[in-house]
Amino acid sequence: MNVKVRDGLWMATAFLLALVTLVAPLGRPGQWWLVVASAVWAAALVPMSARRPTWAIVLTAPLNAVNNLLALAPTSLVIFRAARSVRSQGRLWALIGVTAVLQSAFGALYSWRAGDDPLEYVLGTGFTVVFLLVFPAVAGWLIGRRKPLTQVLMERNDYLEHARELTASTARSATRAHIASEMHDMLSHRLRQLTAHAATLERSAAEQAPELREQVELIRKTSVVAMDELREILGVLGTSTDSDEDAGTRADVERLVAASAAAGVSVLLDWTGDDLSDADPRLRRAVHRVVREALTNVHKHAPSARTRVSVHVADRVRVEVVNGMSGEPRGAGTRRGLIGLEERVALIGGTFDARPSAGGFRVVADLPSRPVVQEEKGVTGTVVEAPPPITAEVLTVPRVVGGGCLAALAVVPAIGTAFVLLIVAVFGRGEMSREEFDGLQVSVVHEEEITETYGFGVASDNAGCSRYHASDSDEIDFELCFDDYGVLDAKKELAR
Repeated sequence: MNVKVRDGLWMATAFLLALVTLVAPLGRPGQWWLVVASAVWAAALVPMSARRPTWAIVLTAPLNAVNNLLALAPTSLVIFRAARSVRSQGRLWALIGVTAVLQSAFGALYSWRAGDDPLEYVLGTGFTVVFLLVFPAVAGWLIGRRKPLTQVLMERNDYLEHARELTASTARSATRAHIASEMHDMLSHRLRQLTAHAATLERSAAEQAPELREQVELIRKTSVVAMDELREILGVLGTSTDSDEDAGTRADVERLVAASAAAGVSVLLDWTGDDLSDADPRLRRAVHRVVREALTNVHKHAPSARTRVSVHVADRVRVEVVNGMSGEPRGAGTRRGLIGLEERVALIGGTFDARPSAGGFRVVADLPSRPVVQEEKGVTGTVVEAPPPITAEVLTVPRVVGGGCLAALAVVPAIGTAFVLLIVAVFGRGEMSREEFDGLQVSVVHEEEITETYGFGVASDNAGCSRYHASDSDEIDFELCFDDYGVLDAKKELAR
């Protein structure tokens, strides 16, 4: 429900509840304009409790000087709502103290005017201060603290989750870097030695054993390919190498296409958009690997087919290698290279597809211009500032409150009081018989005795007087008037 609508409903409820005293006074009838003023005052405090909480709490005190208990009852809600906005415990207790003193003072003023017994004044003031002030204020303050504390707990939980994911990502990155370092230091050195020895052996075989030249050349080329694949693995592990600085650029793709053309493949390059020289290294390596692996498959399975390499650079990078029909029988491959390509493309947030097309084969990779973080798409490399620490006091106080039990303890007495008073006011007897009226002795009977037996009656036009219906006649009412000490000082019959 909208806040304004909710406030409007509470204002209307408080106003109408306070006006009940006009037709069914609780105690000695008061002046009508004073009852209306107290009703307006109680209703006005409802929206003020959210906007001016300090003033709302203090301004509940004047209602204690008016004989309108149904206007005083809703103040527990006002104080509860206002206390939710008070952040300082010291300030809250200061407000409670000041308001309690003011309530006692206004209550004493009313008690003095009405001639109440001092014990009755003390009990009434104690009930008002405890149930309509202290309980709602303390409950509202604790409930008000619960919301920011819950927010702190949620932020701290998010922070710890973020830190945990970042720590795991850092550990994996460190492990990959260590593996890459070991592979680079050990395997690359051995492969360079193998390549060098194979080159020397190839030259010697060309002079001394020409029949072994092809086998020796195969060994040298295989070692070169193994070195290139090692560099690719190091790139996947996150270790850059000197040889991949221009991988995936237009110049690099042109070299791959030129090398395939020199090997006898009919291949054309179609590059549209900007160069990738300033792009993310992971994106460039993915472009290089897709083109190279696709052309390698063309060499293996369709060397005589016409092939087209297309690279389109825009918001995303689309790489497509398509070859037509080939005269050679197509061999059954292991698809390990394509599976590796798919994993590499998915690693940076792209999509990959490879399937037969129009008698040939088609390889397509759709890559993001800004690749996601490897394996940790939702984790960034920075840690936000940690929320404030959660102390033991912060954690235990809301638990003691029991999720709002104290709030219920504060509101229920107030609501119950208003309900009981309303029932008494509306359904009180308010009538007496002729015999009972004649038995009332002036200067002897007290107001409390009459209200306990016959209810509070109806406010009369004369100040300090109440009217009671005659139970045995529909044409007359009985008017009873009391002095300042609550003693019956006049009675008479009135025509309706």
